[in-house]
Formats: sequence, structure tokens, C-alpha cells
Amino acid sequence: MDGMTHRRIAATLACLAMLAALVMPAAAQVNVGSARIAALTFNGSRYPAEHITSLLRVSVGDMVTRAEIQAAADRLAACGLFSEVHYRFNTLTDGVEVEFQLADAPTYPVFFDNFPWFSDQQFIEEIRKAAPYFDGTAPEHGAILDHIIDATVQILARFDVHGKVEMAMVERADNDQMVHQLHFTGPALKIGALEIDHELPKSDPKVGQLMRSLMGTPYSRLGLLIFCFEHVRPLFLARGQLEVKCGLPRARFVGYPDKPLPDQVHVNIDVVPGPVYHWGGATWTGAAAFGPAALNNFLGMAEGELAEGNKIFSAFDRIRDEYGKRGYVDFTMKPAAQFNRAAGRVVYQVEISEGPVYHMGDLVITGLSLAAERRLLEMWRLKKGELFDRTYFDSFLSTGVKNAFEGMVVNYNQVGHWLRTDPQKKIVDVLLDFK
Repeated sequence: MDGMTHRRIAATLACLAMLAALVMPAAAQVNVGSARIAALTFNGSRYPAEHITSLLRVSVGDMVTRAEIQAAADRLAACGLFSEVHYRFNTLTDGVEVEFQLADAPTYPVFFDNFPWFSDQQFIEEIRKAAPYFDGTAPEHGAILDHIIDATVQILARFDVHGKVEMAMVERADNDQMVHQLHFTGPALKIGALEIDHELPKSDPKVGQLMRSLMGTPYSRLGLLIFCFEHVRPLFLARGQLEVKCGLPRARFVGYPDKPLPDQVHVNIDVVPGPVYHWGGATWTGAAAFGPAALNNFLGMAEGELAEGNKIFSAFDRIRDEYGKRGYVDFTMKPAAQFNRAAGRVVYQVEISEGPVYHMGDLVITGLSLAAERRLLEMWRLKKGELFDRTYFDSFLSTGVKNAFEGMVVNYNQVGHWLRTDPQKKIVDVLLDFK
């Protein structure tokens, strides 16, 4: 046996010994030794290897124990970017390869709410300098959120802007998308001027009054989007402009360029109205309780009439109510508009999932005195076994509870409410928790 073969056998035995030490049970890992990382590999993730390695805090060439590799894997799991983190060891002639099998967690866009110092893209690039794995999105939870917040605080400090930065998962009003709202809560930035770049909202007295009421209030792009969605958009929907879009608010500091006021911003919102549409009909799938004729009657739209958006959306709400009155607790409806710009027509393809018909089960009340609970039970009109009426449940929450306690002293801040369904028995229990 030559010297080269002896050396190969010796290297193999040494690596096997290191691997054995690394894969020992946890109870036997104390002071068992370490092995050199000869290679790090990552499978299943869209993030570059160098970015993942920066989160591990170990790298090729390091001498590590099994406990240190486990701690590195724990850091990957805790960062939030990955929904699954697994690893294994492979022996090499000069050490061990640590192979990570990863699954990326869902991420959501980061919405920069009140940072007029940068454009969104500039902010993303600045944060990426401190957190290279940041791409403008973030997972629902995890240490990555703290990294983004810390990087944002440091960026603002360079501009002598100091305060607290917070993140919260919210839904954007204009597109129903969940986003991370990144919000600065330091010295308040106030709206010094607000301009909407379209004549229609400018000429509407109600919108004009609301715009004036926003002067001097804290600047929030998300809040301004809600304002535009709820008050400006309906003006265009009433004219059949169903594709109207409110642009992201743009802010600049008020005052002279060389001496801008540090606490006031001038905000512009672009509105793109889109073309006018007329009604082209609706198609229905999944509906059994009602036929197409009945559903079209609920809509109340005639072929060729102006596709008045507010009327259309109210009609879809009516259909939800009609199903809700008839015990369809699990009912869902997904209207999808199909636009024909050339013809100026819109057709809605509506997908319905009805689910079973439910009857009333038990009304379960917690958090009240016996007298208040008795009063609430007396006021509840749905009897056990009756067809469940979702519209009555909603009405009871909005006004019935308050009316039930009229003349009584009942202290509570909020009412938790749940519908507990049993698809097998087709009953639904109503749970009310007063806090």
C-alpha cells in the first residue's frame, strides 16, 4: 500500500470521526470537539447564498461544533425568511459540507408610509446596504423585521431625523393587498397642502371640504390612499369609470428650496380615471340556491346601461345578504370584471361557493354579569334550530347589543364575536365575548 493511499485513508477516517462527533445526540455534545466547514450549500431558496450565509454567522473555513451549527440553523428559522429549515452533513476530504434544505416563507411588500426624504426605490437600496437580503418585501414575522426597522432608524439619523419606526401588517384599501406599513412616529410631519391632479374631485364640494379638513393632520400615504379610495374613487365609479386608480401620494417639503419647513409637506395625488364602460352582463358559476335569472334580478342592471360602479358593488352586497339570510354562513363570491375597451363594455364573471345551509345552535355569552347576560338572551331573536340569518347577526352586533343594555350599567370596551360552525350537523353557534 503506497503513501498516497495511506494519506487518503487517514483523511477519510478523520472526516468520519468529525462527522460522528457532529451527529452525536444533544446530551453527548458538550466538549466533544469540532470540525472544519469545507462547504456550505443551500437548496430550495430564492435568496443568494452569500445573503443566507450572513444570517448564519458561520462561514466556510470555520471550526464548528454540532451545537454551533444548530444555533446557526435556529437563527435562519428565527429570521422569518424561511418556513422550513433542515440541514445535514456530508463528509469531504478536508472537512464537512453542511447542506441546508430551505423553504421560503411568504413575503409581503413593505409600504413606506411617511418618509418624504427618499423615493421608495432609494429607501430599498439604502436599507439593503445594512440588510442585503432585503428586496422591498418582508415575511409576516421574524427577526428580519427588526433588522429593517433598525436600518431605517440609522438611515434617518444620517439626516438628523430622530424618532421611533414601527411596522404593522395592514390591508391596502385600494387593492386589498396585505402590506407591512413602515411608519415613522417621531416629530409629526403634517400636511401643509394637498392637491389632487384631476378636475372632478376639485369641483366636488364634499371632497373639497374633506381635503381642507386634512390640512395640518399627520402625513400618512396609507391614510391618504384610504381617503382617495373612499371619497374620490366613487365620483368616477358613478360615471362608469370602473378602472379608476389613485396613484401613490407624492410629498415634498413646503417652503423655499434652501429653507424648507421640516414638519410640513405638500402632497400630490394623481388620479387615472380610465375609460367609461356600459353593462354587458354577468355569468355565474357555482350557484344552486338561485338561478341566473334571480341573480341578475338582484343585480338590477340592464344591458347597455352605464356601468355605474357604486350601484354594481351595492348589488353584489345585496346578493351576499340574500344568501346570508338563508343560512349560507360559508358563502363566498368572487366577481371578476372582464373589460372590453374597444366596445366600452364590462362583463362580470362571478364565481360562487355556497357551502351548506346552517341552522341556529347555541348563543354562548362570556364576560357579562348574570343580569346583563339574561337581558341579552331575551333580546336575541333567532331560536335554536331556526334557519340562521347572517344579516340579523351583523345587525345585532352593530345596534342590538347596545339597545339590549339600554337603561343598564354594563361596562365593556369591545365585543369579540365568532361563528362556530359544525358542517356535519349543519348548525352554527354564536359566541360573544365582552371585554
